[in-house]
Amino acid sequence: MTTRRILLADADAFFVAVARMADPEGAGKAPLLIVGGKPGSRGVVCSASYETRAFGVRSAMPIAQALRLCPDAMCVPVPRQACGATSRAIAAVLARWTPVVEGASIDEWYLDLTGTEALYRHEPLAETAARIRAQVHAETGMWISIGGGTSKLVAKLAAERAKPKPGSGATGVRVVDAGGEGEFLREFALAELPGVGPKLQEKLASLGMVRVEDVLSHDRATLARWLGRRQAEWLWARVRGIHATPVEARASSKQVSRETTFDRDIVETAAIARVLRALSAKAAADLRGDRLGARTVTVKLKDHDFTTRLASRTVPEPIESDRAVAEIAVQLLAKLRQARPVAARLVGVSLGNLTAARDAEQLGLFGAAAGSVAPAPVERTEDRAVSRAMDRVRERFGSEAIRTGSGRRA
Repeated sequence: MTTRRILLADADAFFVAVARMADPEGAGKAPLLIVGGKPGSRGVVCSASYETRAFGVRSAMPIAQALRLCPDAMCVPVPRQACGATSRAIAAVLARWTPVVEGASIDEWYLDLTGTEALYRHEPLAETAARIRAQVHAETGMWISIGGGTSKLVAKLAAERAKPKPGSGATGVRVVDAGGEGEFLREFALAELPGVGPKLQEKLASLGMVRVEDVLSHDRATLARWLGRRQAEWLWARVRGIHATPVEARASSKQVSRETTFDRDIVETAAIARVLRALSAKAAADLRGDRLGARTVTVKLKDHDFTTRLASRTVPEPIESDRAVAEIAVQLLAKLRQARPVAARLVGVSLGNLTAARDAEQLGLFGAAAGSVAPAPVERTEDRAVSRAMDRVRERFGSEAIRTGSGRRA
């Protein structure tokens, strides 16, 4: 049986690193950096520099709480466009080392190097990983940590141990050799294993099991009596690093979305619509960046009392332009506001039913049969042309170089 050779590449402090690259004179010079929102906003921490984490700042923590812990930190919004471009650049480098790359998230990728031993002259997997890491940094400016092993589970845990955090002594690469999975897993608390959530942690702790080694002392039958057969089998395999799930290249994203939480609740529908138009333009740009079109537009509205409401519309043909997405989004917002015109704390837009974007010669939509009257197009040829031209301007001069207008188009 062929021994699997799985790697997980995890970009180090991804959002912080991208924010610093995008703003070298601002965020780039701030050792104490929080990415996720501006001071005074009701956003949450997306990521924080290692120096900031030393103060207790963690992901998903409210910005206000993070600043109480580390008042000298600089807070910046997530540079979403730059993050998307950087993620794609890293993935492109990784794809040159193996044809099987699975994007686990915007900053994590699994690689299956099984069967590539001869290609890389039978060098140890750790050496291959180190060369991959060096190439990613040389071509993108980003550092990644790489974990390796015989399963996705072991590779993920090894990547966490590989991160060169201050004082850790880690080098950016950690590979667990075949046969060493059990000993490696003993380093971990059960709470660190993917899939062991708070409820299971609490139940295991009540049975005297807090660390992986606590479970290893019990056989399957005992675990089944305590946890039930299915959960016992799952846990028995996990603490031994057994995880057969394959690395699979995933299809394009099923959804593209943008949302924002207001600094204060907003009552005026026109003010919410202005924000929604800007979000729609950004989501449409993300769509075009991935060479996709969308048939479904969904608007999300969270009211002041945390009630979340959604409205969607699906059109006959895929759209990609700022104007078409924004017009549909604003119409859906009007529907939601008419049903409940209360103060809002969050608004968002998502684009679904994604398909490959059309080429230039396919841009004419909803062509009518001879002698018939064509329906008003959701999106016109010129809408796409204008949006693509704006993309080129933004790529050259920055995301704020040009913006769409907020008024309705005749």
